[in-house]
Amino acid sequence: MNKNKGFTLIELLIVMAILGVLAVVVLVAINPVQQLARTRDAGRKSGVGQIGRSLEAYYTSHGGVYIPESATWVSTLVTAGEVSTVPAKIGNSLTTECAVNNHSGWCYDANAASNGTGAIMFTALESDSEKSKCTAGTAAWFVWSTVDGRGGLICTGNYSTPPTFNSAGQTFNTVQ
Repeated sequence: MNKNKGFTLIELLIVMAILGVLAVVVLVAINPVQQLARTRDAGRKSGVGQIGRSLEAYYTSHGGVYIPESATWVSTLVTAGEVSTVPAKIGNSLTTECAVNNHSGWCYDANAASNGTGAIMFTALESDSEKSKCTAGTAAWFVWSTVDGRGGLICTGNYSTPPTFNSAGQTFNTVQ
């Protein structure tokens, strides 16, 4: 009587094939590309909130005046002591970012409010989970509005059309 212990080659190949299929299913389920995009979006939201609160502090400490729109608006915040370091640019899979006073992906518009008493700070979001909160074919932005004193998601027609104040000087009447 000869008893062989162990697995046959066929049994091993079947187990390996099953494990391979399970690995693919798990990778598709967690989608690492989208996980990274969501992580980058979380960093962008945090940076916009930090700089937005700095803008409000600047406004308060400078007699109700916002930083003029210029290429140096971020360094003005640092010089004024409202923020010690500017959050670093977070890479983006989008081909277009804002064209309005763009400093390392952080966008600023101080002249947007019709009544001249507000400023917005914003950046584009790239993850499918954020884009899915907007209607199909629109762009997702995270915006900090000094008029509203808070941040939130705004959807615009595309990434070439950045968020703006409406005629009443409000930005968040369409927050998702």
